[in-house]
Amino acid sequence: MPSPRVLPAPGCRRTRTTRTRILEAARRELDRDPDSSLGDIAEAAGVSRRTVYGHFSGRSALVEGLVDDAAQALREALTAVALPAPDAATALARFVLTLWPVGDRYRMLLRLAPQDAERADVLAPVRDLATAIITEGRRQGVFHTRLPPPVLSRAVEAHVLALLDCVNTGTWTDDGTRTAAAALIAVGVDGDLAAAHVRRLRHPA
Repeated sequence: MPSPRVLPAPGCRRTRTTRTRILEAARRELDRDPDSSLGDIAEAAGVSRRTVYGHFSGRSALVEGLVDDAAQALREALTAVALPAPDAATALARFVLTLWPVGDRYRMLLRLAPQDAERADVLAPVRDLATAIITEGRRQGVFHTRLPPPVLSRAVEAHVLALLDCVNTGTWTDDGTRTAAAALIAVGVDGDLAAAHVRRLRHPA
């Protein structure tokens, strides 16, 4: 006889729901104004400052909570990118298109805590998969560059993060399409071919 499923206590569910609401309000408010105070965030979340402090010891802890949420979202998104890939160029385009919405959602972290947003433990799975795709692309002969895959992976990462930060400043708008094509060009794919790879993913036959 299977053991009955143990449900979390109502108080625990309420605590998690409140924490999630605070983090979502923080994401919106800090995206609107990086100098938003905890009072602004509390008001946006519909809770008191005391409630915010009950979940987060201060602003840095709140930002750390957003970084952790971003890391979890990245891990979940990566499950949609499978390896080995028969076509590494398409795999890299899909990789960027899949991760772009997560990056776009949490791009305010680049203004608030760039070092935290780029911590090795946050981006390590992203770097590992990018390196694997680039290694495969080199093996297939579709990525033409003399840079070692780990170095090229970091270069592509910096390129994408820079474009996300340009969205913050209002100098770049994208849904991931142009960034995916730019990533392919950065690893040596012809511009027209890069655009075609992305177009096929965006508009499959």
